[in-house]
Amino acid sequence: MTYEEYLDEVTTLITEKYDVSDEDAIKHVMRAQAAGFFSLHDDLPEMRTQERAEQDAKTVFEQKNKSRPHTPGKRSGPKK
Repeated sequence: MTYEEYLDEVTTLITEKYDVSDEDAIKHVMRAQAAGFFSLHDDLPEMRTQERAEQDAKTVFEQKNKSRPHTPGKRSGPKK
């Protein structure tokens, strides 16, 4: 598959496996791409397999969750 098809497949897998909206999945894949995560995939077509897409979808999703530590919600004060 082409590089663009590969990124589309990773995005689709994230939405299907992790119940993430299309918009959010696209953002996560674009961030990973901007960080260089897919650089070798662009250079080496043999890396663009279905099996690898499934692994990369998991990695991108897990990295997304690690990069956003849980922050408690803000409280506006005691309820009356």
